[in-house]
Amino acid sequence: MNWLTYAFLSALFAAFTAILAKIGVKDVNSNLATAIRTIVILIFAWAIVFFQGHFKDLSSISKTSLVFLVLSGIATGMSWLFYFRALQLGEAAKVSPIDKLSLVLTIILAGLILKEKITPLILLGAALMSAGAIIIGFAK
Repeated sequence: MNWLTYAFLSALFAAFTAILAKIGVKDVNSNLATAIRTIVILIFAWAIVFFQGHFKDLSSISKTSLVFLVLSGIATGMSWLFYFRALQLGEAAKVSPIDKLSLVLTIILAGLILKEKITPLILLGAALMSAGAIIIGFAK
């Protein structure tokens, strides 16, 4: 499979995540719900690593990679905490598009930090995504 197939599968499962989380967080503290979800992901991810035999690669990870992976994990955790609280307070169909403004922020940060090329067409797409997310998120 190529990157596009994986990206679409990611989007599909992210959509299910929003719906399932909205149902699951109904009568549960959002931080507790995030912790439960994190334990499931932790077990699931490590099971895949062990099943595929990649556990032996752990010692070959550079300190730089490890630092950035830990920072990414912290950012993910913060995102999930805020996302679950937003789902608890708002409608999934409105919370999710606002959350997906991360796409636009990623484009901006990729240009600034990673020095990726941001073309006028990419900027137009980012503007349209922003407009769509805002329209959906604030629709009555």
